[in-house]
Amino acid sequence: MGRDRVTREELETSLTRIGAVLSGIRVLDDERGPGYLKNVRAYVTDTRYFMEKKEDLVLAFEAVTWAWAWVEIGCDLGVLASDEPRLQKF
Repeated sequence: MGRDRVTREELETSLTRIGAVLSGIRVLDDERGPGYLKNVRAYVTDTRYFMEKKEDLVLAFEAVTWAWAWVEIGCDLGVLASDEPRLQKF
């Protein structure tokens, strides 16, 4: 998505990928983990809203980027865990 325009296809790919990651995500921190997942799901919902209702692909891209950020930060902090290789801590 390094171009000046975001495409619907790229957003659909991102949503498919994050959906797959979310289906295998595990909460490691019972205090903070549910809040992280709630935020991720909210940003995924926002992505669809901006794509479908507002037809604003830029805001949709921002929302899916935030969803990914919450997943990655959660995994980095040990709040969440995923089988996705790029999200596993080293």
